Amino acid sequence: MSTTHTARNGPLAGVRVVELAGIGPGPFAAMLLADLGADVVRVDRPGGAGLGIDPARDLTNRNKRSVLVDLKAEDGPATVLDLVARADVLVEGYRPGVAERLGVGPEPCLARNPRLVYGRMTGWGQDGPLATTAGHDVGYIAITGALGMIGPDPDGPPTVPANLVGDYAGGSLYLVIGVLAALQHARTHGEGQVVDAAIVDGTAHLTTMIHGMLAAGGWQDRRGVNLLDGGCPFYGVYETSDGGHMAVGALEGQFYAEFARLLGIEEAAALRGDLARWPELRAAVAERFRSRTRQEWTSVFEGTDACVAPVLSLREAPAHPHLAARGTFTEHSGLTQPAPAPRFSVTPGTLRSGPALPGADTAEVAHDWAVPALGKALPTPTPTPTPTQETEA
Repeated sequence: MSTTHTARNGPLAGVRVVELAGIGPGPFAAMLLADLGADVVRVDRPGGAGLGIDPARDLTNRNKRSVLVDLKAEDGPATVLDLVARADVLVEGYRPGVAERLGVGPEPCLARNPRLVYGRMTGWGQDGPLATTAGHDVGYIAITGALGMIGPDPDGPPTVPANLVGDYAGGSLYLVIGVLAALQHARTHGEGQVVDAAIVDGTAHLTTMIHGMLAAGGWQDRRGVNLLDGGCPFYGVYETSDGGHMAVGALEGQFYAEFARLLGIEEAAALRGDLARWPELRAAVAERFRSRTRQEWTSVFEGTDACVAPVLSLREAPAHPHLAARGTFTEHSGLTQPAPAPRFSVTPGTLRSGPALPGADTAEVAHDWAVPALGKALPTPTPTPTPTQETEA
């Protein structure tokens, strides 16, 4: 392997991953494995779909290498299987049955490499009535009950939380957990297996605590009326005089006391324990926050135990003093981006390379992985902006 990919770059250094190019949670999961040190080779196809942005700015492809293989060509599947024979993990995000039709499904891959961890990332899962239908994050989280919990108004529509809850929390992270657990099993027992990571399964799993509260009578099955969904006046978001917002999470008594003191609502503070008067307390809190700017309130609460923080935009977040001190964000090749996480005391993950351009590493990988068939490199294509059916979760 090349020097770049043999350095001690994280706890997964030495692990080889084949990623069959797609969009959404699959690439993010592969990025996380790459951030942790794995040598991730992304198999792009000529003219293949991406995010519809400049591939040089597609940060989910950082720390990876890219090769071009046309899986619909006569020798395409065999080339991928040559990579699989030398890999520890494969990640794919096709609809159920597509990988099989392309000749790179679990059966031929595990026949070629019995120790392989075959990670499958879909929205609905590999089986069930909806398995073969199209979908996106918002639909997956809708049927799990997660979307229905989010929003400030029990009589209004739910709030869409970008694609963070489904694609990445319920999808990518569960795929990575499954892959790492299966990798441990493979290394202990010499036995590979298929990991079926479905966004609906992972998202439902994320609501476990809420289901427990619901069963215990501590959670109402409607949004905007509970302790953690904005129904509580001291756990929510308030507008400031300049149109900014402050986030409040003063749940515990001692933190609430500090919050009330610094906000200047000592007279209304006693309303905390009277649910019938929570609307009155919310109005008092809102009125106070509207009296100053976001920066002024940030100065009031910063460094205290009141559990209050400014709501920052994506562009503002990297400059926050705490995040800057920790290096939570970093810059590489002129692109500001989140740094690898989590952190390790002995084998820290590193940001080694920018987004892999389609096919740019074909010759290098052919040499490093000893797969001569990759030497027939195709010209680097321009990714099409619209994902195809085969690459949708």
